[in-house]
Amino acid sequence: MTNAVDPREFVAQIRARLSEPGAPFETVVEDVLGVPTAVLARRRRSLQELLDQAVEWGDRDYLVTAGSRMSFAEYESAVAGLARALAQRYGVGKGDRVGILAANTPEWLVAFGAAQALGAIAVGYNAWWALPEIAYGLAHTTPKVVVADAKRAAALAEAGAAVPVLTMAEDLPRLIAEHPGPRPRTPVSEDDPAVILYTSGTTGRPKGVVATQRNLLAIVDYHRFMDAVMAGFAGQPFAEPSDKRYLLTSPLFHIASLHNLALPRLATGAAVVIHSGGFDVDRVLRLVERERVTHWGAVPTMAHRLLQQDLSGYDLSSLAGFSLNTAPSSAAFHRRLRERLPVAEVALAVSYGLTEAGSAATVATTADLAAYPDTVGRAVFGVEVEVRDADGRPAPDGQDGEICIRSPYVMLGYWQDEAATAAAIDGERWLRSGDFGYLRDGCLFMSGRRSDLILRGGENVYPAEIESVLDEHPAVVESAVIGLPDEDLGQIVAAVAVVEDPAAVEEASLREFAASRLAYFKVPVRWLITAEPLPRNATGKVLRRGITI
Repeated sequence: MTNAVDPREFVAQIRARLSEPGAPFETVVEDVLGVPTAVLARRRRSLQELLDQAVEWGDRDYLVTAGSRMSFAEYESAVAGLARALAQRYGVGKGDRVGILAANTPEWLVAFGAAQALGAIAVGYNAWWALPEIAYGLAHTTPKVVVADAKRAAALAEAGAAVPVLTMAEDLPRLIAEHPGPRPRTPVSEDDPAVILYTSGTTGRPKGVVATQRNLLAIVDYHRFMDAVMAGFAGQPFAEPSDKRYLLTSPLFHIASLHNLALPRLATGAAVVIHSGGFDVDRVLRLVERERVTHWGAVPTMAHRLLQQDLSGYDLSSLAGFSLNTAPSSAAFHRRLRERLPVAEVALAVSYGLTEAGSAATVATTADLAAYPDTVGRAVFGVEVEVRDADGRPAPDGQDGEICIRSPYVMLGYWQDEAATAAAIDGERWLRSGDFGYLRDGCLFMSGRRSDLILRGGENVYPAEIESVLDEHPAVVESAVIGLPDEDLGQIVAAVAVVEDPAAVEEASLREFAASRLAYFKVPVRWLITAEPLPRNATGKVLRRGITI
């Protein structure tokens, strides 16, 4: 008779072995930006070294789309040619900004790689921006050149952009062909800026989040570490290159796709399968079938649409991992996923992070979700998470407070905004997330954002808690809760319930359902029942400012 092994303890043992002295992921403490920080003893010091590693994967698939295929060797050749062109034709050098304004394409990542070869800073502009937002971004980061797809090149022309614009379909192939030769090499330091990505701008102007060489390389090694942990858990040796194939459906101007999907594959030799254009469930699932995709990190909106499709006509047997990223999702929704999507039964993960954190701060595994259905998980490798009270002290287990994060993945700061950087990161390099939550048994639970908090008659009401309850209702596809001004109470609670057939759902039934599960002051008093999806930004977060009730 064998003794049962606690999976969590087993994983902890694997993690300890991988990071002990002499092990591949040996961790040491070094001074980083004036703060003692845990870093890998043996690590790459620049993204140029990461590009060197990728060359070794040769003819293996790196970037795959519905109509194209680019190997690691072809990627290296394209990066080298474009880098030489940017330097020789446009004078791009260390510290200059190279703007990228485009939908997801292999050329997006070629432009990123070329910028790194020159020690320049890639700037991933939001491809969904309107003309005034584009003009703001160009003025804010003053790129020396912008690489754009045809649609955004036309928008740049309409906006009167003075900066040279290189089109992906015409200019890049010509420039690459005209500038053959080895990839340029430019000395950089670990804490030099590598990329600027913009916050989603749910309030005020979008801020430019600066990630350094160290940030991105640490994130790459976090993903390699997790590959090694999973291999150990399965009783297999950790080996690279990897045969995994990752589906990329979120924008490359977001950390989920750039920092945490495309870049780590340069180190592991796995393939990135890129879905381009608007999210179409049939096209995406056919791509999964054809390319035998093994892992997919989706935003909840995509998963919602997935469940509206008849999945019986697709071969999804290659999927071995499925995660929900960038926006909150409820336990009720997780249950619906498990019922319809086979991989979600055995390999569903949920994460919590933000652009400023660089990567997921916490991840909830299938086991975590089984024990705590509403958790967003435990701190990942290299991350410290604290919940702090109003005085900035660590809050006891179960008490709400602001979620604070410290890791080698946390941004350097906001581009040209010292005041905002100082407000977000303290002297010990702790990032104040602006999100509220609490810890219990090492797991993090979300309450909501400070900006979403509803103050009703002296009571703090967190929309996320109410939304989680409403999503349990069998007729509700998704929901959003906001506060509306009230002369007497300051604010009242209002809710949008998205359902398939509004005529078949009565407000009274929703109110009774909520009242049976929530304190009276949390029950919405104003309702909108609609079939229209909630307004969301590029990262899948609900745009509460766009909701009217």
